[in-house]
Amino acid sequence: MIVPKLKTNSGASKRFRKTAKSFKHYKSKRRHNLGHKDRKV
Repeated sequence: MIVPKLKTNSGASKRFRKTAKSFKHYKSKRRHNLGHKDRKV
């Protein structure tokens, strides 16, 4: 039986970064359209 290869979750690849021991994640709501938003966001 041939099992299809699974693709990595592209949404997760944009949110997480692998380090030596674990995964780091970026803060949300900081991707685009930041010109009119408050700096605290």
